[in-house]
Amino acid sequence: MSKPEFDLCVIGGGAAGLVVAAGGTGLGAKVALAEKRALGGDCLRYGCVPSKALLHSAKVAHTLRSADRAAIGGCRPGIDLAQVMERVAGVVRTIEPHDSPDRFRSMGVDVIFGAGGFVDPARFEIDGKPLTAKRFVIATGSRPAIPPIEGLDRVPYLTNETVFDLREPVARLAILGAGPIGIEMAQAFRRLGSDVEVVDIAPQILSKEDPDLADIVREPLIREGIRFHLEHTAVRVEGRAGDIRLLIRNRSGEESRIECSHLLIAVGRKPNLEDLGLESAGVMLEKGRLKLDARLRTTNPRIYACGDVAGPYLFTHMAEHQAGVVLKNTLFHIPSRADTRTVPWCTFTDPELARVGLSEREARDRAIPHRVYAFDFADLDRAVTDDQATGRAKLIATPRGRILGAAIAGAHAGELIHEYILAMRKNLKVSDLAGTIHIYPTLAQINRRLAEQRLKAGLTPTAKRWLKRLFGLRGGR
Repeated sequence: MSKPEFDLCVIGGGAAGLVVAAGGTGLGAKVALAEKRALGGDCLRYGCVPSKALLHSAKVAHTLRSADRAAIGGCRPGIDLAQVMERVAGVVRTIEPHDSPDRFRSMGVDVIFGAGGFVDPARFEIDGKPLTAKRFVIATGSRPAIPPIEGLDRVPYLTNETVFDLREPVARLAILGAGPIGIEMAQAFRRLGSDVEVVDIAPQILSKEDPDLADIVREPLIREGIRFHLEHTAVRVEGRAGDIRLLIRNRSGEESRIECSHLLIAVGRKPNLEDLGLESAGVMLEKGRLKLDARLRTTNPRIYACGDVAGPYLFTHMAEHQAGVVLKNTLFHIPSRADTRTVPWCTFTDPELARVGLSEREARDRAIPHRVYAFDFADLDRAVTDDQATGRAKLIATPRGRILGAAIAGAHAGELIHEYILAMRKNLKVSDLAGTIHIYPTLAQINRRLAEQRLKAGLTPTAKRWLKRLFGLRGGR
């Protein structure tokens, strides 16, 4: 048998694939990168980058309208959605060169475009050209899941892959799905002038989060004019472009109709596994997903996976983390496992909701002994000065003070959560955070104030009496 041409063959040029390719060639490996369309993947073109650019424009519009909260006369901004979307496209073009084929070829990566699949356990073919490698990495990403709703195949609808192509006004937007994508787009389009209604089968938005924190996000959205139809199922859709009717049904069987000009589907993601020749490669699936071990190996030990296609966390930062795990395992044969204990995420609404580790509900459902501590933004001086007093930080810890998880619903939650990520990675205790000096006045002080709640909870009346006796203290009761 001839010697493999490459050390690594990476299939898919999204975030995970690009990190593996760049990291591999930087470490001295000969790397092939196979991609069907364009480098950059979902995050650059249809996900993180354009959605945050759209949210920024929407927040500017909202700030102008609500400037009276800072004792400055508000105004009604002129909004042209086509111009906003052109700005979004411009942001993508600005970042795009970081993921260009020329840049990766200059690093030494052999970038190959075209569709392909495995023809046997050790060979991948693109348009008839065979690629052989010591190790393969599947990093083909995911795509929007489309629910089986009657009539949907006859009505134009949007997904995260097409919504940023809009240039016409969006008068009335209906969104199926109250997860992060659906909620972010709901707030963005509402602030840009659209009437927005959101439908979801779950009893709350952001169903993976604790209800009290999800409500902190939902209440401002309601005040902004977004209408929610929770615990409702989409039954049928009909109409044509600009005039769509969506029939929905609640748990009691009562039906109602939503009329909209545009329909956005945001009910989840599906891994891109079709036409890869996985059966020929000896790669097995389990419930429609790749069967992987803790080292991200498939059932063919020469083939690994990372990013959205590997799951279960569909985040760019997790894709990058998994890519590092794959590089250690494939190039250096250093047993390395993906970290699933300290995976953070954030929904970038206003206010944001960020979490790492266990939620209160998860700790309770798993019968894990725990204590819950909370601190409100309303009691934080910087939040009051900046008119950002809506929110709460919550800490889940063992009775002995080891951090199990943390969640923040409030301004800049995605930035504030990182202190807890580091604390959990380094196995710090709540007392370590409480004893750390934080600059005053900053929003980051909420992390210390939250940690102090555990110290206060331990200062029971009995403990106070012992302290008074021990140190001869005379004050207090």
